[in-house]
Amino acid sequence: MTTIVHCHHLLVEQTVSILKDAGMTRQECLVLWLGERNSYGIEVREVMRPQQIAGRDFFRIPPKSMKEIMNILKQKHLMISAQIHTHPYEAFHSKADDRWAIVRHVGALSFVIPFFAQSTNADNFLQNAALYVLNEDNHWVIKNPNLARELCQIRN
Repeated sequence: MTTIVHCHHLLVEQTVSILKDAGMTRQECLVLWLGERNSYGIEVREVMRPQQIAGRDFFRIPPKSMKEIMNILKQKHLMISAQIHTHPYEAFHSKADDRWAIVRHVGALSFVIPFFAQSTNADNFLQNAALYVLNEDNHWVIKNPNLARELCQIRN
């Protein structure tokens, strides 16, 4: 079952800024939304850009960085609410994205932002992003933009 993720507009702005900065060097970038579960879904509390190795059409999280992510989650009592990453051109979940996704629970959200996020901002984030949700068969399934707005609610 997919849980609704609630994210403040300022955190989306921070996310897009990180992605754009990496995109200026023509590199993909991964950002994680860290949050906590509550009675109405998951509330994003902070944005994290983990240490990563990236190029024009890939990113990879080294084992040391994965360990750091897990330590931070444990210390702060948070979870990965969603993963967001860029592509150089169109937004889609590649086979490498499927294989190397960090969030792996049923209902997990994975946003892919096209064109290194250069034309994306907090206001058009959900419109520009391709949203994929992990299903019970461990497959990433694309969701239409209207459903994306239901699954990820951005508030001021």
